[in-house]
Amino acid sequence: MTQGGTHVTVLLEEAVQALAIKAEGAYMDATFGRGGHSRLILSVLNEKGRLVALDRDPQAIAAGATINDSRFQLVHRAFGEIAEAAEEAGVREIDGILFDVGVSSPQIDDGGRGFSFRHDAPLDMRMDVTQGETAAEWLARADIRDITEVIRNYGEERFAFQIAKKVVAARLEQPIVTTAQFAALVRETVRTREPGQDPATRSFQALRIHINQELRQLEIALPQALELLKPGGRLVVICFHSLEDRIVKNFMRSQANADDLPKGLPLRADQLPKPKLRLIGKQLKPSAAEVAANPRARSAVMRVAEKL
Repeated sequence: MTQGGTHVTVLLEEAVQALAIKAEGAYMDATFGRGGHSRLILSVLNEKGRLVALDRDPQAIAAGATINDSRFQLVHRAFGEIAEAAEEAGVREIDGILFDVGVSSPQIDDGGRGFSFRHDAPLDMRMDVTQGETAAEWLARADIRDITEVIRNYGEERFAFQIAKKVVAARLEQPIVTTAQFAALVRETVRTREPGQDPATRSFQALRIHINQELRQLEIALPQALELLKPGGRLVVICFHSLEDRIVKNFMRSQANADDLPKGLPLRADQLPKPKLRLIGKQLKPSAAEVAANPRARSAVMRVAEKL
């Protein structure tokens, strides 16, 4: 999160404390960002400890170059490739893995990245600008059905179909290549919205999630993280959106339930599948003081589990 031009890490102390760090342990920060969590983890490790961080954003990788520490390695990968990142770094079993998922404040506040409707910029939205399709390119080729599904499913926008029709009609006149163009189309279509929320908010969120495959990345990352963890290792996940948090909650609960089999099967207790995770505490949200100091923290939810 960003406040006054400075990056502010949400739930910083709480997340690192939840990892239950062993001074000589090996840890992964799957979402480096600007390194808030990584720096605090390093401060707790001794000279035998190890931290591997990864991020898909080249700007985050550049920011990490300022950390000159032999215990630290930063890998340019999306967190959906966490197993590959671990292999690349030469680590096999991890004592704790931290995810702080979603878009970062530097990405939003850098107007040129195209994440925000508050800046007129190329409609890019890629977290990794070295690969993949931009939001403008996708909008230029997607049909009404696909645009509707993305905006409805990822933005929970009830005017998704109307927005999709507007986009397809408008692109016949001229390409939609800037954030201002897309925001204007949405605002023309969405006539009612919650007080204080820009009509374009949900559509921008939906487009960003789709372009970066954020939910899919999370779905494939969590099983990889579970496999990487040592018994007793901690999995800590911070989410800022209900769609992300639902994936994390369902994954942790499913892995913590020993018996998901249909009732009535003739199985002894020792034949039942064993749970792989133990849930640690309840979901944690930022304190009122943290939200007051950093309003973007208000939607954060942290969940913690331990590998059995």
